[in-house]
Amino acid sequence: MEKVIMAAGGLVKNEKGEVLLIFRKKHWDLPKGKLDDDEAIEACAIREVEEETGLKNLVLGEFIDITLHQYEEKGELITKKTAWYLMKGSSLDRLVPQTDEDIEEARWVKSADLPQYLGNTYPNIIHIINSVCKAS
Repeated sequence: MEKVIMAAGGLVKNEKGEVLLIFRKKHWDLPKGKLDDDEAIEACAIREVEEETGLKNLVLGEFIDITLHQYEEKGELITKKTAWYLMKGSSLDRLVPQTDEDIEEARWVKSADLPQYLGNTYPNIIHIINSVCKAS
């Protein structure tokens, strides 16, 4: 039987128009994570971005899209349904990658440089970035 896990994440842009990317498990990614019980999806998106990147004072923007990602865990098929939101953050905030979630780096990336990062990411992440930034 398939199990569905709800998650939320964010595409964060700063005042310079740069996009926040994280490097986890040998791929560039966007911060996201699982929804807690009795948590609003928007609150989850903000919390996960803050936890994974160290950013504070994020401003929640518009809903972008929902992506689906399937994987197998302990013989069970799991579908992760992730709600994505546009967010605003500050380049002045110190980025602190959440190393206990295998995040090695958090980095602000100029829009013009996004295509080189998209060569080492996941199709769902490319979709979310392109829907906001038209990077490729």
